[in-house]
Amino acid sequence: MAGPKDLDPSSSPRALLGAELRHAREKAGLSQEELGQRLFVSGSFVGQLEAGTRRMQPDVARQLDEVLGTDGFFQRNCAAAAKSKYPKHFSEVAEAEAQATAIREYTPLLIPGLLQTPAYARAVNCAYDPTAPKETIEGWVAGRLERTRLLDYPTKPLLWAVLDEAALRRQTGGRPVMAEALRHIADLARRSRVMMQVLPLSAGAHAAMQGAMKLMEFEDAPPLVYYEGVRTGRMEDDPATVADLRFTFDLLVASALSRENSLALIESLAQDYAHEEQP
Repeated sequence: MAGPKDLDPSSSPRALLGAELRHAREKAGLSQEELGQRLFVSGSFVGQLEAGTRRMQPDVARQLDEVLGTDGFFQRNCAAAAKSKYPKHFSEVAEAEAQATAIREYTPLLIPGLLQTPAYARAVNCAYDPTAPKETIEGWVAGRLERTRLLDYPTKPLLWAVLDEAALRRQTGGRPVMAEALRHIADLARRSRVMMQVLPLSAGAHAAMQGAMKLMEFEDAPPLVYYEGVRTGRMEDDPATVADLRFTFDLLVASALSRENSLALIESLAQDYAHEEQP
């Protein structure tokens, strides 16, 4: 019987690669846990590869070909599934984000990417690398705005964002940019497209002072958590770690303003930014 065909890079390579992995695993009579044991990874990691929420790395592809007897199929197609328009440290989370059924996010220093306007995203990227050519900046902005299309769907994914008041008061791009950015967030909240709360400066010390985090849930794969730092990021699927960070997010929610008061604060700040521009 002929082996599987190489993947077409234009048609969701990661999803197709995951489907082929599931087919090959079941053909070999292995459960996800059993295959994971042979690869020295968890069964949930195998499940995430099959669901397309985790990127298949070259060393894993080589092991899969050896264990499943797939004649180099996964190694040949691993490169196609790895292509991304995002920075290396963020590409995996951007693709997982697109398949999530629920996203819970806290960012202490800026408005989350999924909620950014073009002008705000441009200001962030220019600050990130002030020496980058204009066309490079615009490419980054386009990639970030493409992620926001997730919110074009009326209900999924659920997005629950806790915004730090410090990020709302930091004049990223200037007052007009901030006024537009905050009006955009308020509009999403008023349309009930985003569950949004503000963690006020008056809350003082809190459970996530060390950095940003994003929790993602999926219909057919275990949850993931993503931490982010300066030019770096890390994704985790360890159940204990995910549960611990979910508790941290719950503590943030408990310390944040109510949704109604959060919306009132954001609209008030947007109005202040707009009025300060008037002569």
